[in-house]
Amino acid sequence: AKPTMIQKKAIPVALQGRDIIALAQTGSGKTAAFSLPMLDALLKNPQAFFACILAPTRELAVQIGEQIEALGEGIGVKVAVVVGGVDMMAQALILAKRPHVVVATPGRLVDHLENTKGFSLRTLKWLVLDEADRLLNMDFGPELDKILKAIPRERRTMLFSATMTSKVAKLQRASLQDPVRVEVSASKYATVDTLLQHYLFVPAKLKEAYLVACLTELSGLTGIVFVATCNAAQKIGLMLRTLGFSAIPLHGQMAQVKRLGALQKFKSGERTLLIATDVAARGLDIPSVDLVINYDLPMSSKDYVHRVGRTARAGRTGRAIAFLTQYDVEAYQKIEESLGRK
Repeated sequence: AKPTMIQKKAIPVALQGRDIIALAQTGSGKTAAFSLPMLDALLKNPQAFFACILAPTRELAVQIGEQIEALGEGIGVKVAVVVGGVDMMAQALILAKRPHVVVATPGRLVDHLENTKGFSLRTLKWLVLDEADRLLNMDFGPELDKILKAIPRERRTMLFSATMTSKVAKLQRASLQDPVRVEVSASKYATVDTLLQHYLFVPAKLKEAYLVACLTELSGLTGIVFVATCNAAQKIGLMLRTLGFSAIPLHGQMAQVKRLGALQKFKSGERTLLIATDVAARGLDIPSVDLVINYDLPMSSKDYVHRVGRTARAGRTGRAIAFLTQYDVEAYQKIEESLGRK
């Protein structure tokens, strides 16, 4: 297998021991770009709690954990995934076994740092922020500050993201040392060339009917339908199932076990349509997604990039369709403008 662009650019720099800020489209092999140099360093200097990887959503953390386990299988790397919505005691027991790598969502990691006896990251050598822009924005601010206080200043730090806001103050908060900037995408918000992007102009009243027509027309494809609210995900999931589509909802109000279950069913092909809120928009790698439908337009062009990035990954083709009603025209023009394409 050939390395992807981001891997070609980031891995050599990382092997030289430099801190990195990396921008690459989603689906471009970012996980391997930070995992391989990290495993290389771990192999030279094996120790418990060597690396910590932070991700904004639970599903993404689980996925990164699986990928690192697969990559480090040959050298026996132990990985602990620490996310919310799962029993803390069970996680504490895994942490007590002193794994090499901890993959976590910030909130739950702070819970463990504060409450789990004997757990600390004082010897940490390596910190990675995946989907860094999401982690550095204010939602995670307080947790991140606590984590940065609990780990050594002398360490390697890497920020990876598909979209990066250039707020230098934020980068200093992650206290990078003389970082190298590695960029693959030309524009600030880039989508890959193998992605076909269309829109359907439909009256708001008939949106559901058009969705059914569209999915019937494209039946046989695996797709994700993005909606704005948890409520809408439930409702549309129900509607499609009643009409005989193999659909399953995924949103933040579902119990974590259910969320992972829904993802599993979708990944294994047991269900062909995932009706999701932005919980599923970032970083999730489901190889066989042919279609992304933005049933409700996302609030920002950045979210649009992440959503449509669920398809056409790693050189495959894919199709994205946005539903526009009479109320969405302005928002859609903004997205077009920031992507630099009609």
